[in-house]
Amino acid sequence: MTSSNLPPTEFNFTLPKGLIDEQGQVHREGVMRLATAKDEIFVQKNTRAQVEPVYGVLIRLSRVITQLGTLSSVTPEILENLFTLDL
Repeated sequence: MTSSNLPPTEFNFTLPKGLIDEQGQVHREGVMRLATAKDEIFVQKNTRAQVEPVYGVLIRLSRVITQLGTLSSVTPEILENLFTLDL
């Protein structure tokens, strides 16, 4: 999807290093949307984010990244494998 076809609340991005999945495939191109109040409320209610506030970043990103390479879904657990440069 090109930038001109995206809704005004979604944006293309490219990770400098890319996320490497369990099969060794690198995922660099993605689409993310603007975060909403609902996303923030979800993070605040999450038990793991309450215990480890820094984990809230991964939870929030997993909610707003709508596409990352060919991954079928983006979860906080998958994002744990991001290189810090990409985070």
